[in-house]
Amino acid sequence: MPSLGNLGMLVLLAGPFLANLDFFITNVALPTIQRDLHASSAALELIVAGYGTAYAVMLVTGGRLGDDLGRRFMFTVGIAAFTVTSLAAGLAPSVPILLVARVLQGASAALMTPQTLATFHSSLEGRARHRAIGLYAVAGGLSGIVGQLLGGVLVDADVAGSGWRLIFLVNVPVGVVALLVLRRTVPQTRAAHAAGVDVPGTVLLGLAIAALLVPLTEGSTLGWPWWSWVTLAAVPLLAAAFVAVSRRTERAGRAPLLPPSILTVGSMRRGLPVLVGFFAVFGVFMFVFAIGVQDGLRKDALSAGLAITPVGVAYFATSFAVPALLRRLDRNVLTLGLAIEAAGLATLLALAATSWPMMSLRIAIAALVLVGVGQAMGVGSLFRLILSEVPAYAAGVGSGVLVTAQQTAMSIGVAGLGSLFTSLAARGSMPHAVVAILAVQAGLTLALVPASRLLPAIARADGSDAATGGRAASSARVG
Repeated sequence: MPSLGNLGMLVLLAGPFLANLDFFITNVALPTIQRDLHASSAALELIVAGYGTAYAVMLVTGGRLGDDLGRRFMFTVGIAAFTVTSLAAGLAPSVPILLVARVLQGASAALMTPQTLATFHSSLEGRARHRAIGLYAVAGGLSGIVGQLLGGVLVDADVAGSGWRLIFLVNVPVGVVALLVLRRTVPQTRAAHAAGVDVPGTVLLGLAIAALLVPLTEGSTLGWPWWSWVTLAAVPLLAAAFVAVSRRTERAGRAPLLPPSILTVGSMRRGLPVLVGFFAVFGVFMFVFAIGVQDGLRKDALSAGLAITPVGVAYFATSFAVPALLRRLDRNVLTLGLAIEAAGLATLLALAATSWPMMSLRIAIAALVLVGVGQAMGVGSLFRLILSEVPAYAAGVGSGVLVTAQQTAMSIGVAGLGSLFTSLAARGSMPHAVVAILAVQAGLTLALVPASRLLPAIARADGSDAATGGRAASSARVG
């Protein structure tokens, strides 16, 4: 088995860190971008969701290309393209060019991110693999909070009049350094048998995701024109066509983009709905918090970035305790994390409902800490729980599915609930907008608590019942 050292692991973790960072770092910069480029509300949502849509559409394909062409090679291509498109976004002179750069940025992120988990699965075993997956969860989750804090600092610094542009340009030196050390620190791995690219499946999945996210992003701002309803109505048809084509491809002995049989793995089937709900809340919370603090509480970008600090500190501190908690509490870590996050969101809801727009962010610190603790426990346990029964030979497919679901969920959160928020706020109802979205987030998070009890225990998959769990997972025709 190829060896992967600590430096190589750090380089690989730069992929998901940068990818998630760039989904969230734009949130605090949106008001500045709007003023500088005279962008509409619809354009602002596309700057966030356009990146997320391209990212989600390309993720499974990125995982498949890594399996076939080599994961280190595709990571190299992805991070090089991400560096170039970040430079293009940072230098964009207009909204259309910025939107194109953001879409290409999302596609580039999709080429590098799946290679991280797949390489961990292929190059590491036992406790080392579990540690790496835990660090992946920490990097992916913490990057969202760091993104908003860093975005506020960079926008406020306004180095040489750069304003919002530094939030994209900061990726360039990181990408260059990663490229310089990548070949010496990361082993080349690939799937034993090349599966090829499933073109029909890729096209259908891309159309289905785009048909869902584009109208959710733009529909409310544009007054829900007829095409938005037609596009949404096409989503179940495109999804059904994708499933039918995938099943036919799998029955023919070829490898579909997303093998339906992967959903026969219990941890995937039970865990994906929880993951989607969790990250939809995660995505919209960060979006609404950044806009609400600036436009609702009349704070500047730096203050908005600093306001998220309690969440970041709590997330960072808790993340390191999650592996030990998993050994003691197993899947109860996820259940407890969801309950704690719901309590934090409910407390913020009560504060907003009774004191907005005079709400003190200092008073809200305790609630924000609860949100950060709950998010860290959720992110840190979800990936481990869902991957616990996925066989190693399906590493590329499994990681691609997980990150696709994660990114699609965050985009749905921003596109759906984010659009509702901006629509209510645009009508002069910022207090109602904040309260309504917080209520939905708290309710959805609480509803996930019983769903989390359906996930398999890690101890059963990894420990004394490993033989049974391994046979059950391996019996599924995945990949």
